[in-house]
Amino acid sequence: MALIDSLIGATGQWVSGSDPDASLGSPLRWLRKTSSYAAVNRIIGMAIPFAPRNGFRVIELRPGYVKAQIPLKGNKNHFGSLYAGAYFLVAEIPGGVLTLFDLGPAYTPILKEMTLQFLQSANSDVVVEFSLDDQTVEAIKAEADKTGRAAFELEGLMYDKEGNHVATSIGHYRVRKKGFSAARN
Repeated sequence: MALIDSLIGATGQWVSGSDPDASLGSPLRWLRKTSSYAAVNRIIGMAIPFAPRNGFRVIELRPGYVKAQIPLKGNKNHFGSLYAGAYFLVAEIPGGVLTLFDLGPAYTPILKEMTLQFLQSANSDVVVEFSLDDQTVEAIKAEADKTGRAAFELEGLMYDKEGNHVATSIGHYRVRKKGFSAARN
């Protein structure tokens, strides 16, 4: 766990220093951005091998924001649209990623419950976006530092390639503060 925690911490610092808008017009900034996302996706693959096998990947990450994608290819249901399990995968992992990178490796995210509301079929790749504002991050940290855990909710909005809002997820998370002891606090 110490190695993963160190990787998360170092990658978080690297990602937070990258420019999400960097393009090939600024090759060094673009390289930092793309290598940051590659490192995040590699860590996810080490922790959850199921994710890269299904084509899941983080495509944008910055403080307070994560955007991830799941391809239609390899994740179709019997109607040819995106399989419900793929929606769950793309909705669940980014909540943990956002929590780990915004709170830091001293806090462990745990999904307690998730609901998915399907609005229409997705016949293409799907992206999901999550955000946490600074005030919420600080409130989560304060509660976890005080009690050893904190509960919070994340809403994910899922879109197909055409920009249609195809589903919404509501994740109920809890973070645990690593090494917390009520006697010390």
